[in-house]
Amino acid sequence: MNKQKKTKTKKRASSEGIAHIRATFNNTIINISDVNGNVFGWNTPGKSGFKGSRKSTPFAAQIAADVVGKMAYDAGVRRIEVHIKGAGNGRESAIRALASSGLKITSIKDFTAIPHNGCRPPKRRRI
Repeated sequence: MNKQKKTKTKKRASSEGIAHIRATFNNTIINISDVNGNVFGWNTPGKSGFKGSRKSTPFAAQIAADVVGKMAYDAGVRRIEVHIKGAGNGRESAIRALASSGLKITSIKDFTAIPHNGCRPPKRRRI
């Protein structure tokens, strides 16, 4: 029986990537993928140690984005395009943390959904 050790090797990403930031009112989720959409790093404030209402703070989003930025930098990504979705507190602080971790931000695109006269409002309250 000849057993060979299999070592896991991290994929070397290209020098370009996309950072997807989903900022809700309760949490901020940050994914880093290559240009084809293959995710190789993600983080949330909950994974970084924040629980409850502290997850929705800009500081928690900054810490989570800093961890993901270092992960992407180690994988070989140097330039990223930022795609933002949502209206939470962690939007701007996550972008600043990605920029401070050594990644060059080439563009910022906002994909926040806006209603075009969407759902019907609830009926008027009578007292």
